[in-house]
Amino acid sequence: MCGRFTQQRPTSELAEIFAATDLAGDPGGRYNVAPTDEAAVVVHRDERRAIVQYRWGLIPHWSDGPKIAARTFNARAETVAVLPAFRDSLRRRRCLVPIDSFYEWRRDGSARRPYRIARGDGRPLVVAGLWAGWRDPATETIRRTFTIVTKPATEQIAELHDRMPAILPSAAWAAWLDVAGTDPGELQALLGATDSELFEIHPVAPLVNNVRNDGPELAAPLA
Repeated sequence: MCGRFTQQRPTSELAEIFAATDLAGDPGGRYNVAPTDEAAVVVHRDERRAIVQYRWGLIPHWSDGPKIAARTFNARAETVAVLPAFRDSLRRRRCLVPIDSFYEWRRDGSARRPYRIARGDGRPLVVAGLWAGWRDPATETIRRTFTIVTKPATEQIAELHDRMPAILPSAAWAAWLDVAGTDPGELQALLGATDSELFEIHPVAPLVNNVRNDGPELAAPLA
């Protein structure tokens, strides 16, 4: 599962990392991105990579309404090719979700303690995502949304949770974004790729439990 993450870098910096055009113009500095929030993603658009902002929580094009997004902010790698909510996006609408870290919680008696998970070298984690466009019948506008693909946790992450975001190594970025790649088996194989970097994990203050809170203090290690 992935239910909260940080996007600290401005989208102009992300554009340099991904050799993309910045169409979002976001200053970054976000430490508590939650489902239904807008977030920066990398897509393939008009023969180029672009940094855009879509809403977290995928609404399939066939959906009757936006409520489904409460159940579709994550997509399991094992079933993403067959579930109606995701299979069309897997074939035609894939994205990268660059995050600086994500949060997981471990139960300690009656309390749930939040932990921040990031790369040990400080580079961004690049997560496999899917997106969709849904026409809002009330306004006739197109709402673009995304989901984060998850997979079974590595041994290091499993101490906190049995699942984790599907993090793609840089060698897999182009293939994941390639709109010509539509074979579900090949795409799911990309989701099995792992990065050799170990994670840096530390407990953080329970401030992150409230989605209204934001700021660097949320990601700071507890003393």
